[in-house]
Amino acid sequence: MCYLVAKDINKRGCVALKTKHGPELVALKKELISKVGLDRIQLVTISRPSAYGEYEPYSFVKTESELKEAVINM
Repeated sequence: MCYLVAKDINKRGCVALKTKHGPELVALKKELISKVGLDRIQLVTISRPSAYGEYEPYSFVKTESELKEAVINM
């Protein structure tokens, strides 16, 4: 289990989706990068949100669709 975290480098907080490692995660990250680029949005995979205070506060989403919408609107 892991979390895909999306953070606008110019803002406080992030959006996170609980997921798992594998080809689906890679495909999701590639899709998000193709839509928003890497200039302003940072995408990272972490093991535990509590260990990464620099991304707080976390806004957790439940689905990939919610994550995609949130990232596009960042």
